[in-house]
Amino acid sequence: MERTGPYRLLDADGTVRSSQTPGQLGGHRRSRIYGRLDCPAARRALARGGYRTHRVFFADEPTAVAAGYRPCAVCLPDAYRAWRGRRPPGIG
Repeated sequence: MERTGPYRLLDADGTVRSSQTPGQLGGHRRSRIYGRLDCPAARRALARGGYRTHRVFFADEPTAVAAGYRPCAVCLPDAYRAWRGRRPPGIG
């Protein structure tokens, strides 16, 4: 059964809002990583359990970045490499 809204999405300021449109990206609240909804690494983590309680969703990539999340190295390798090149030395 396919779910229909409202969906809970995280805004750039970290506020959860209701939306009739599902999020385009998923993330992990504790690790502050975002990625595609079909990410193999996220799917493995979800299958192991525990991850689901920290799962968040974003409308788009600019919102995820503005909320302080970084791209997943597995499903968004180009965005991850760009992020690594921009971060200050000694961070993450």
